[in-house]
Amino acid sequence: MTDVDTALWRSDLELIADAARQAGDVALGYFNQSPEVWWKNEGRSPVSAADFAANQKLESILRAARPDYGWLSEETEDDGDRLSRDTLFIIDPIDGTRAFLAGLELWCVSVAVVRRGRPVAGVLYAPALEELYEAVEGGVALKNGQPITVSTTPLDAPGRFAIAEDVLKAFPEALKHRIERVRHVPSLAYRIAMVADGQIDGTFIKHNSHDWDLAAADLILERAGGRLVDLQGDTPLYNRIKVSHDELCAAAAPRLSDLLTGIGERRGS
Repeated sequence: MTDVDTALWRSDLELIADAARQAGDVALGYFNQSPEVWWKNEGRSPVSAADFAANQKLESILRAARPDYGWLSEETEDDGDRLSRDTLFIIDPIDGTRAFLAGLELWCVSVAVVRRGRPVAGVLYAPALEELYEAVEGGVALKNGQPITVSTTPLDAPGRFAIAEDVLKAFPEALKHRIERVRHVPSLAYRIAMVADGQIDGTFIKHNSHDWDLAAADLILERAGGRLVDLQGDTPLYNRIKVSHDELCAAAAPRLSDLLTGIGERRGS
């Protein structure tokens, strides 16, 4: 990475942080106001007027500022143009729409700049909590301007994990006593951010998460000293033809080993 790259990514970080704040404020105006709701993915996923309004705000700011960047958003029809771009924005205008509609505060705006398959700048803004997570390639992860790091819970003490009960039940007994389940966190991006700032030690992510759920949080976690990986231990790539992902784990390195071992034994590998 050159000094020119570093300067560009930092400029992009300032841009997306400002855009995320503005979009978050737009969404907050709909919060607890019973916005209109539609259903997508054959009726499995809600989308609200707030999602569309926040997405429009992000588009109006980001595409005007970086017209040569590609665009991938959960709430914009994908025309495939992004595949010809080395650099693009990956957006989720509201990650945690179900929580948003239920009046819960655990939702956020997720914005990433991705270069050749990996994030180089990322922001998560949770306006109802007044929390801004951010990171840039080569820098440190921040929460409201203060550096954050993953948990340093000793390995001989139980770690706190966001993991489904059915997944944990299949873990080998030797690992179960080292894992304490925490309550479900409805926003996947925010859940990964909780790993980044040490609120929890790790999380398991079931298959069919998407680029927009992951890209910003992935970089924030990495710069906080953790990793997001698939079950082979590889970091995910973004801006492929297929934007969904298989099972993933997020944690600090020592805890990641526990998760991968447990999941591997569950799968019979």
